[in-house]
Amino acid sequence: MSMLTLPIEIEGIKKILPHRHPFLFVDRIIALEPDKRIVGIKNVTSDERYFIAGPGGIPVLPASILTEAMAQVGAVLVLSKPENRSRLVYFMGIDRVRYRRPVRAGDTVELEGIVLRLRAKMGSFRGVARVGGVVVCEGQMTFALGDAAPDPQP
Repeated sequence: MSMLTLPIEIEGIKKILPHRHPFLFVDRIIALEPDKRIVGIKNVTSDERYFIAGPGGIPVLPASILTEAMAQVGAVLVLSKPENRSRLVYFMGIDRVRYRRPVRAGDTVELEGIVLRLRAKMGSFRGVARVGGVVVCEGQMTFALGDAAPDPQP
C-alpha cells in the first residue's frame, strides 16, 4: 500500500493497523494530513458486545472504548507514513481527558487527531470525538513507536 486514497475503508485500515475484530474501533478515515491531522469515523451499532447500561438502563459505549477509538485514529496517522508501516504504536498515556456526554447505539462518532508533537520514536496528539458536531470526549494522548515483532519461527 504505497499511496493512500481517501476515504480509507475498513480493509485499508486493516492494512495499516494490527487490530482486528472485536478490537478494531475505526470504520473509515475521511481526512488525513500527514504529520498534522486525521479524521476517522466509528459507527456505533446496537450489537456491539461491550455496551454497558447507563443512566436509566440505556446502553452506552464505555469511555474506555471511545478512548481507544481515538487512539487508533492517531495510530493510523502515524503508521500511514511509508517509513512507519512495519512499526508498532504503543499507547503510553492520556492526559486532560473529559467525557462530555454518552455515546449510544446509532451514533456516528467523528474522531479527530491533531498532532501536538511528533518525533522519531514518540509523540503526542489531541484527540476529539464528536457526535453530530458536539464534542463527546477529548484528551491528549502520548504514544511511542517501536519495531515490529519478528515473525515467529515455524
